Amino acid sequence: MIRTYTELSKLKTFEERFRYLKLDGIVGQKTFGYNRYLNQILYKSDLWRETRNIVILRDNGCDLGVSGREIPGPIMVHHMNPITIEDIINGNPDIFNPEYLISTVKNTHDAIHYGDESLLTKDIEERKPNDTCPWKK
Repeated sequence: MIRTYTELSKLKTFEERFRYLKLDGIVGQKTFGYNRYLNQILYKSDLWRETRNIVILRDNGCDLGVSGREIPGPIMVHHMNPITIEDIINGNPDIFNPEYLISTVKNTHDAIHYGDESLLTKDIEERKPNDTCPWKK
């Protein structure tokens, strides 16, 4: 299944978007191994930095592009369809296509790859007067 931003944007909730993107990988599963230098070259390129900025602006700096889930710290730009060594070596243009990219935080990114929903940041509950005082509720 090829995941796209167009399809993702039709899903309104964070949970729906997470389920659409979830990969169910395994911790420690081989990815780039000794070829990790290739993706480091990619992520330091001017084209990646430009693409990354476009995606972050499009997503308003929100986790999975969901309004109300603004990212206060470092933003990751996630490839919705995992890239391969061959994609980098052959210069696959899809690597830089915003249609296949989404803004996220590290916890959400890890949860997408490993299917562990416990890693997801929970919605912040709005405080109310006396909400921490059990005898005044």
